[in-house]
Amino acid sequence: MEKDIQEPTQRLADNTVPALRWGSTISHVIWLAVFGGFCATSLYFSWWTWTHWFSYVLVGITLISAVWSIGLRPVYLHKHFRYGFTEEFLQIKSGAFHERYELIPMTKIQAVSTNQGPILRRFSLYYLEIETMGSSHDIPALPKEVAIEVRNQIARYAKIKEVDE
Repeated sequence: MEKDIQEPTQRLADNTVPALRWGSTISHVIWLAVFGGFCATSLYFSWWTWTHWFSYVLVGITLISAVWSIGLRPVYLHKHFRYGFTEEFLQIKSGAFHERYELIPMTKIQAVSTNQGPILRRFSLYYLEIETMGSSHDIPALPKEVAIEVRNQIARYAKIKEVDE
């Protein structure tokens, strides 16, 4: 009888929430500046009335998106994201409203990489990307030591399974 696969238990880093909030804040400020510039330009040059309303709608959508991306999404991601791995599988569980559970066989993993942008660097976090033949999976915010250890362990397990076949 096959042994049961346990649900993943490892969590993201504690400082995931502020890192994600800073990234979302910067991108939303840039979008608001672009859409605000469009709005000011349409008013200054007296463009058609529909362009004014269109720019107002764009600014409104950006503000609503900011509430979700800055205020709620980072908290939900940190609270509901789990990952784990064994010699056979990589497991990723995410989602507060729509729960998603991914079970990726180690034999299907082709590449594992760690990425770090300027905001993640500020918080000493890494983004782990796992690629298979048909898709890509990610673990968004891990401390440096954990990210490198997980990357190396997954690479080792994927190579061992490949050699055994």
